[in-house]
Amino acid sequence: MRGEHLGELEELVLLTIGSLYKEAYAVAILEEIKNNTNRRMDVTAVHSVLRRLESKGYTQSEMGGATADRGGRRKRFFLLTQVGRKVLDDTMELRLSLYNKLPKLAFSGM
Repeated sequence: MRGEHLGELEELVLLTIGSLYKEAYAVAILEEIKNNTNRRMDVTAVHSVLRRLESKGYTQSEMGGATADRGGRRKRFFLLTQVGRKVLDDTMELRLSLYNKLPKLAFSGM
């Protein structure tokens, strides 16, 4: 894993996959990110990140069954792998470590 960096959008998508658990597919991920961050994204951006995360071994995917509401098309569902969970844990640990080093200063309203 040395040399692999997790980008901000990759982190957000990984966290969303984890929170949606077995219901994580591109449109659901997009909606969850939009609802929680007010961030506007295109589904093609989500697909690009999902491919990248899977190629890094952070996620795995499988096709679900065809549904009538999707015109007979199938959804690709994503799950975190152990490596994906570890990279999220390491990222959180680093962020908390750096955050805890911030001095306890009072800031004025300049």
